[in-house]
Amino acid sequence: MKIKIDLHVHSIFSPDSVNEIDTIVSRIKDLGLDGYALADHDTIKGIPEALGNNEGLVVIPAVEVSAKGAHVLALDPNEPVPMGLSVQETVELIHDQGATAILAHPYGLPRSWVSMNQVMDAGLDAVEVANSAQFPYNYILELNRGLAEKLGLPQIGGSDSHIPETIGRAYTIVETPSTELQDILASIRKGNTSFEGSGITLGERFSKLIRKKRRG
Repeated sequence: MKIKIDLHVHSIFSPDSVNEIDTIVSRIKDLGLDGYALADHDTIKGIPEALGNNEGLVVIPAVEVSAKGAHVLALDPNEPVPMGLSVQETVELIHDQGATAILAHPYGLPRSWVSMNQVMDAGLDAVEVANSAQFPYNYILELNRGLAEKLGLPQIGGSDSHIPETIGRAYTIVETPSTELQDILASIRKGNTSFEGSGITLGERFSKLIRKKRRG
């Protein structure tokens, strides 16, 4: 079976996001997606609410870890991972929890711009190639794709949404034997994935900044 999952969504538990869990669920359902990964910045505080309010959707617990010079998505973590470590150290701690480690927006200035030395031997499980916040979207997508191919890693997509309008803008299609979490994660690691998506608009970027200031 094939399922569509936005593997990179932020909620109000990230300081720069205004997405309520209820809103995320509603948007994912309206878009016809099968689920999402709640990947807040360096915290897993929103995961209990997300799991308790899934309304039949696949909800993948996650966290976006701020590593040194890069961000790494941990899928199904047990606890937060310390910030500021190297990519390799971050991945090792993610794997120690039995979680899956995905390099997020590798070429996504000003958030990250990785070098091959940083990631070549880091033990990553996949690369986020499609990230709706990357700009210019198609140019960065090709850079990300090239990196994933050089590393021989699966390619995934996620919206990196911080506002409701951009939820589901990019997503991953996972071919999986079931919707059980471990089957989905195993399928991602095996590379049984493809992605769809597009970039957010300048208006949406501006809206994100305005709402971030209001939250601050």
